[in-house]
Amino acid sequence: MDTAPTLTELGYRLASLRAELTQRGLAGFMVPRADAHQGEYVPPHDARLAWLTGFTGSAGTAIILQEKAAIFVDGRYTLQVRDEVDTGLITPLPVMEQSPEGWIAQHLSRGDRLGYDPWLHTPDGVSRLQSACDRAGAVLEACTDNPIDCVWADQPPPPKAAITSYPLEYAGEESASKRARIAVLVAKTPADATVLSMPDSIAWLLNIRGGDVSHSPLPLSFAILYADGRCELFLDPDKISEGLTAHLGDQVTLHNPDRLGPALDALGKKAQRVLLDTSTAAAWIFSRLTTAGAKIISGADPCVLPKARKNPFEVSGMQKAHIRDGAALCNFLAWLDQAAACGGLDEITASDKLESFRRATGCLRDLSFPTISGAGPNGAIVHYRANAKSNRMLEQGNLYLLDSGAQYLDGTTDVTRTIAIGTPTAEQQDRFTRVLKGHIGLATIKFPKGVTGAHLDVLARAALWKAGLDYDHGTGHGVGCYLGVHEGPQSISRRPNSVTLEPGMIVSNEPGYYKQGFFGIRIENLVLVTEPKMIAGGEREMMGFESLTLAPIDVRLVARELLNDEEAEWLNAYHATVRETLTPLVDAQTTAWLANATREI
Repeated sequence: MDTAPTLTELGYRLASLRAELTQRGLAGFMVPRADAHQGEYVPPHDARLAWLTGFTGSAGTAIILQEKAAIFVDGRYTLQVRDEVDTGLITPLPVMEQSPEGWIAQHLSRGDRLGYDPWLHTPDGVSRLQSACDRAGAVLEACTDNPIDCVWADQPPPPKAAITSYPLEYAGEESASKRARIAVLVAKTPADATVLSMPDSIAWLLNIRGGDVSHSPLPLSFAILYADGRCELFLDPDKISEGLTAHLGDQVTLHNPDRLGPALDALGKKAQRVLLDTSTAAAWIFSRLTTAGAKIISGADPCVLPKARKNPFEVSGMQKAHIRDGAALCNFLAWLDQAAACGGLDEITASDKLESFRRATGCLRDLSFPTISGAGPNGAIVHYRANAKSNRMLEQGNLYLLDSGAQYLDGTTDVTRTIAIGTPTAEQQDRFTRVLKGHIGLATIKFPKGVTGAHLDVLARAALWKAGLDYDHGTGHGVGCYLGVHEGPQSISRRPNSVTLEPGMIVSNEPGYYKQGFFGIRIENLVLVTEPKMIAGGEREMMGFESLTLAPIDVRLVARELLNDEEAEWLNAYHATVRETLTPLVDAQTTAWLANATREI
């Protein structure tokens, strides 16, 4: 596990940044958790928010002024941020209660200059910052370089992982075919070209994978796709592996990263119409294009939706990956049952053991995210990550929340199970069963075309709401195929989302409940949106969800009286599928454990 900086180190870093801002005449500076590609995971070179504040979550923004500072996080990180940040120097604020823009408007003075790095903010984000500065009478100023980089003495270098081709047997469609399809979409906007800045879009479009960030096989790069299907790819030449140029073909031209600016200028000089996703592209790209004279057509990255609709090869790969992963997880859970009963087991040891079972498959490429291994009260920290300081024992009477996943060449997994260590309490069983009812309600729903995840979110919360309970995170996120474990545009959440659920999309089903200081509960399967079909006696075709994840749900935590017969039947049928599919893949000891773990209730 990573070694956290001391409070003294964090204080020195903050003072160093403020001194640099003074030299530049800046009253403050924006510090988002972002790189030039706006990805979920950033390479160590771009981990500026973590270096400055100590906060290691996957989403957050700090605003550093000369006399005060604040860091804004969502509901997943309200507990974690207070554990990691020196709250005497930086005030943690829940973003749902106080927006960064609102805070800026309140705390900047007239004439103050607020700096930002245009590579780390989107045009939409800059527009919001500008409005906040206008309300305060302050000036928003793009910095030509990042002031944190000037005071970060041991900043790691940019990553240079090799970029390789992704086999057609997994991708299911040639890159040339994808480029032709997306080029048609670009032309219809109508645009002459689109600038792609999200590495997962580039990876999908060109059938390539990389290793520039942890947990996602992403090639950090930029691309311009033209309406005639030609593509220019901007990447560090040190990343080019043997055979990559031949794989890309003569319609894809490779350039050094420093040629991106001149290429954008060329689009502007020809007054080209450029499709740009202003919610994900760097503000630097937008500014360069508009300054050069290009006409911006604001629209979604054209790769995002086609990438979300998995083709039959990708679906088959994801199914195989989940069977393999399920067997590894069952081997671990059988081991855990004995190890926890003996005592002396801690969160880090358990997490490492699970990884060893996945590695034993011989197919593991990486974990798909840092494992959340939370015992007792640590399980109530939604995106908890164990370290030497926080590491807890798995004690009798506690719940153990384990959220983990893997990257295999044929697919990406993400699964959460909550496990009783010893005998659970009536309260734990009640809360667990309410979460399970929500999980089953979502797993079994049938819905027509045009339905979004926002329409379905209430199904996962209804049983909790009846008891005056809830959880502060979304219910489901999209998942890529050997790409990002969090993938848009689909989601299941209370937040408005106009993206409809379509066949081939993969999304998580993960309701939860968290009692701060005591325990956390989450049950997560990945599910596939099925093809529409008629229901006997129905009038409209309906879609549904097919569970991909195969792992027992702890029946020791189920209060049977809270389940209706249909819910109990679903659980029994799910467990029968888990048992029948995985028994041939595990050893005799795990087979015996699995039979008991999937017994009918």
